[in-house]
Amino acid sequence: MLVAVAMFSFMDTTMKLLSAHYPATQVTAMRALSSLPLLCAYMLYRGAFKGIFKVRWPLHLFRSVLGVGMLTMFAFGLSMLSLAEAYSIFFIAPALITALSVLVLKEKVGKGQWVAIVVGLIGVIVVLRPEGTGFLSIGGLAILASAACYATTAIVSRVLARSDSNESMMFWYLILMSVGGLSMSVQHWVPVRAEDGWVLLALALSGFFGQLAITRAFSSGKASVVAPFEYTALAWGVAIDWLLWQVLPDGYTLLGAGIIIGSGIYLVRREAVHAEAEHP
Repeated sequence: MLVAVAMFSFMDTTMKLLSAHYPATQVTAMRALSSLPLLCAYMLYRGAFKGIFKVRWPLHLFRSVLGVGMLTMFAFGLSMLSLAEAYSIFFIAPALITALSVLVLKEKVGKGQWVAIVVGLIGVIVVLRPEGTGFLSIGGLAILASAACYATTAIVSRVLARSDSNESMMFWYLILMSVGGLSMSVQHWVPVRAEDGWVLLALALSGFFGQLAITRAFSSGKASVVAPFEYTALAWGVAIDWLLWQVLPDGYTLLGAGIIIGSGIYLVRREAVHAEAEHP
């Protein structure tokens, strides 16, 4: 999980660099297209193309639409915010996943978990600035919308995992996101600059290896142990912000991030305790 978080932090850095020169929808298309050749080579090596068309198409389409929305909003938000600010807001995703699991999967959530969800939302408000100057920040709201798309994607993925393989989920996710991103950006496509070739290579490698690492992490370890390491992204965000843009998060961002991370860790640990009680 630590490797996955590092890879995704590098991927987000490349997306932030690209978002300064290209529309958000084009960045989404480039994100999906850049990793697709690597994934196809990996699947050929593993012989994972067998039965690739026997999937639950409606859910795959819905998941990919959410993926396009998630990446586009995230790329748009990154063009206005630092990595640390974006990550701090995005950390609300575990709370949103817990809330959606009640509505969609009919899972039971106790009072303590609902309190943690509300506390997490308060943390987001703190990051967005309680005095009002940043509360209606377009970039901040875009990251919040991206987190909502991600949370919904996670719920859909849980349902898909009951019948479809990880390889088919990754393959169709990238294929359909490529189609969606291209269709949305073709009219405003900006020619790719030669000097951005290394950025696209870094985007492809970090996205691919990050996906492999996170899949391996959750398949070989308990979610309650693995998931909290996702919050190390804030450390990567602060370090990269400082190295590349000489920007450090302010007190509100750090305070809000602390509140959100605390509620997220509580939710993950509480879910683990509940799961052990049901299956001792």
